[in-house]
Amino acid sequence: MADIDQAKQAARERVWALLERHRAVPPGVHGRIPSFHGAEEAAERLAGLPEWKTARVVKVVPDTAQQPVRARALREGKLVYMAVPKLAEEPPFYLLDPTTLTVSPEEAADRRTAARIGQPIDVDTMRPVDLVVCGSIAVNRHGVRLGKGAGYSDIEVALLHEAGLIPPTTLIATTVHQLQVVDDELPERAHDFSLDLIITPDTVIRCDKPRRPHGLLWDELPAEKIAAIPTLAARQRSRR
Repeated sequence: MADIDQAKQAARERVWALLERHRAVPPGVHGRIPSFHGAEEAAERLAGLPEWKTARVVKVVPDTAQQPVRARALREGKLVYMAVPKLAEEPPFYLLDPTTLTVSPEEAADRRTAARIGQPIDVDTMRPVDLVVCGSIAVNRHGVRLGKGAGYSDIEVALLHEAGLIPPTTLIATTVHQLQVVDDELPERAHDFSLDLIITPDTVIRCDKPRRPHGLLWDELPAEKIAAIPTLAARQRSRR
């Protein structure tokens, strides 16, 4: 496990350095999901896909890089679920309903505003999700992705999968800068999901045979991670 984690971190460091070298991101990208130049264009390209046009319910990460995706979804009347950052509260998600917004879609898409005006919602009362949009640091054309390493996106997808909210028809996409798409074989662990779609400002990559863990892998969750995420702690208590 340690070797896999070290290989993942080395890949992240290479991509962060590459992005900074080419000035594709604002300064200070290390340790973050990159807020890349061209995020608006990537969101626009995603919005042109048939899978986006038919989606009525989307789940989007709270990262700044995906803010244009959240804004476009709300402008187009889609129901948006956004995770509480670091899943640090219970309930662990916010609901943004475009029919009840008291601010513009662009304002509501800001993660701080979303946390203020969004309706806190638990997994048990959410609707099935048509499309998941996650943030990434590095991806390859097979759909393998690396996040920051904290595992929040994997936990979110696992929670929704266990609740029956991610059926086989649900697609998982990411928006990234083209420099984040690498030719390397990226390491994976059992809890990692893979992507159906990679969208850059310039292109769409469709991936083969995406991998979906069937739920939370408790044996891979450190005790401190469970303790820090209220919804995990509650579920662990219910399993005893």
